[in-house]
Amino acid sequence: MPEFRAVVDTNVVVAAHRSTAPDSPNREVLSRWQSGEFVLRYSDDVLLEYIRKLVEHGVDRATIRQLIRSVLQEGGRVVIRFFHLRRYPADADDIGILLCALNGRATHLVSYDAGFEPFIR
Repeated sequence: MPEFRAVVDTNVVVAAHRSTAPDSPNREVLSRWQSGEFVLRYSDDVLLEYIRKLVEHGVDRATIRQLIRSVLQEGGRVVIRFFHLRRYPADADDIGILLCALNGRATHLVSYDAGFEPFIR
């Protein structure tokens, strides 16, 4: 079992599926997860946000189904048991990502969102 447990923010997942560049760093993140280099941690809220944002960005439904099936089969589901954060981010969508990372004891949070910076220390 890999020692790294990562929550991958929705912006990375969407960018990976919209990119046409073969050397996309976003695609590389998902590829590394699928090759077993780390455990992708997800909660029900994170999974729903992936679906919602991928649909909003026009990713085809077959691709979305394939991703969700992979996450359910190969990811590490996190049950949110504590809901309190010392501080809350300005973007409400980020709350679910942070709760998943904390409850899932993630070693990494992969995101382009600079709003997470105050929370990852």
